[in-house]
Amino acid sequence: MTLLRDMCYPTPDELALAARALAEENPRLARLRRAGTSRGGRPLWLLTVGAGGQPRPARNVLVVAGAHANEPVGGPTALALARRVLRDPVPRDGCGWHFLLCADPDGAALHRTPRPYSLLDYHRHFFRPPGPEQPEWAPSLLPPDRLPPETLALTALIDELRPLLQVSLHGTDLGGSWVQLTREIPGLAEPFGKSAAELRIPVETGASDAAGWPSPGPGIYVMPGPGTDGTGLFHPEDTRLSTWYHAHRYAGTTAIVEVPMWASDLVGDPAPHPDPRRALRSTAARLERDTGVVCDLLAAARAAHPALAELPAAAPLLRSVDWTLALIPRIAAEWSGAGAPAEATAAYVGSIDAFGRRLALRAAAMLLRVLRAAGHPAAPALDRLVSGWCEEFADGFGARWVPVATQVEHQTRTVLAAYARLTSTGRL
Repeated sequence: MTLLRDMCYPTPDELALAARALAEENPRLARLRRAGTSRGGRPLWLLTVGAGGQPRPARNVLVVAGAHANEPVGGPTALALARRVLRDPVPRDGCGWHFLLCADPDGAALHRTPRPYSLLDYHRHFFRPPGPEQPEWAPSLLPPDRLPPETLALTALIDELRPLLQVSLHGTDLGGSWVQLTREIPGLAEPFGKSAAELRIPVETGASDAAGWPSPGPGIYVMPGPGTDGTGLFHPEDTRLSTWYHAHRYAGTTAIVEVPMWASDLVGDPAPHPDPRRALRSTAARLERDTGVVCDLLAAARAAHPALAELPAAAPLLRSVDWTLALIPRIAAEWSGAGAPAEATAAYVGSIDAFGRRLALRAAAMLLRVLRAAGHPAAPALDRLVSGWCEEFADGFGARWVPVATQVEHQTRTVLAAYARLTSTGRL
């Protein structure tokens, strides 16, 4: 695929064009249909492949891409998977594969990084919607009558397809790869780890997103189930209310596959950290300091420009800035409080450090976009701050670029391995 060879992330429109061409080339085995419409009127495209042309396959796999606007690798992975399934009759034997090419095209239109050459380049046009506007997370944060159309379209697909495996394709800016599961998939750690090793992608063995969750193997985490606390240490969302768990109504399992844009070996170091509590207190102090700078700039900008949110595209950016900043006090308190672990691996501390850096950086990057559009005099100073934070982040973690084709290959292998393991255990 030219877009992959050129290290370019395709837009939702480009994904749809490629999927349409694929369906036209394989009319007996593939079709493209509109599965819904976004809040902004953009189509939600579903590509279906496989089952030997059967109209109602015995089982289904649903692959969701683009649920987070700032994680664009899912779209090209979905296309690569569709091509792989078309070539190989084994995974499509009695199985329909369904690919939601972009679950949030409105968000994707605001996060424009088709060809990020550096972490700074990635943040120049950064956007990530607040939690209630994210298709997968909205049910955990909003009442049913306020769910966005993207969420309703996704849950309708799950109800229609009753997938025995749902896969959500995600990515991280800097770090390693890991998989989150709503139910354990026995044996997945081995092919997942082998793929990561072959492709020189670190396995994130202490992922902050999965802190405290059971881990049946390196980089594999099982989410909280019924009767447990579903909220994460660093997020207000309850995973059990997300669309990931909607598949459980049909005895399905969901796998969330994360892959980095830039890799860092720090998040895969299993050695014990010499003083995790001190390190986490230091991380919390830096996060509070950096957040204070962003909060002051935001307050000054709003005071000087009362109609700031009325600028084109400013409103969603500012909602995201407010949402991100509101998360930080509880997170910093958790890291600096008595509950911080006395023993932890270097990988865990590294993952926490990366998580803290990206929170303040993302808020600053989105605010910078608004200040530039407003011609605010503080924009140059904030630009220098964002540039410095990106440089410190990349240098401190020894970041190395993972080519788009490599990211796609690792996600593709992991999805097919999850399918194969479920098939071999009789759960598919």
